[in-house]
Amino acid sequence: MMDIAARSGSFTLNWARYLGQLFILWAQTMTCAVTPPFKGTRSLVQAARIGPGSFVIAALVAFFVGMIIALQMAYQMVQLSAEIYIPNIIAVSLTRELAPVLTALIVAGRIGAGIAAEIGSMVVTEQVDALKAFAVNPVKYLVVPRFVGLLIMLPVLTMFADIIGIWGGYVICVFKLHISHEMFWRMVFHALTTKDIVTGLVKTVFFGMIIAIVGCHQGLMVRGGAEGVGKATTTAVVRSFILIIMTDCVITFVFYFLLKV
Repeated sequence: MMDIAARSGSFTLNWARYLGQLFILWAQTMTCAVTPPFKGTRSLVQAARIGPGSFVIAALVAFFVGMIIALQMAYQMVQLSAEIYIPNIIAVSLTRELAPVLTALIVAGRIGAGIAAEIGSMVVTEQVDALKAFAVNPVKYLVVPRFVGLLIMLPVLTMFADIIGIWGGYVICVFKLHISHEMFWRMVFHALTTKDIVTGLVKTVFFGMIIAIVGCHQGLMVRGGAEGVGKATTTAVVRSFILIIMTDCVITFVFYFLLKV
């Protein structure tokens, strides 16, 4: 029992220390982002790298997830003669939860890992030390553009995922369940509210912050050469996944059980 308690305490302290380090890096990033000089070009370059490169895989995942939801719901709803409500479920589940979370996980796996590997390689090859020697703030030069790029592109990717996922459900509902085109879209727009869409987009802002800060932090903390870069890349993806899911739970609770707007 003492061993279990010691390990649990050590685990808790390590995570508390890690979250504190993330908060410090986030605060430094926010400060640098609003402090001149502003390098908007670097942020746009990162946004262009994140958005188009992630669009195809995010769109494919959203489309097939929309189809899967429709197929799974059809299995139960047809027995209840309630298949007309499947478009409602597709629209609400995608906009509130699935599209923001799945898009964030895809971007974390693709971009978060790349950020950690790129900055980690710069640390190993002493390029970050060279920046400091030339009085260049590594946070402003390396972290801020990636942070801003993710804040711009993740909501955009999520909006496309919402639309494409609903079209995936449309294919099943119209061509398999024989729900009319007009009825499908009527039910979708009847079910969706501004709150559902806004909640999903608000989540992506926090998810984008998590992906950027975790990836950059792991890259800046790399030690031990190529092995350290590989370990940092893996750790960045795993911890981003965990924090995204935890944040999603907290935001959902706040929006739907505390605010109740």
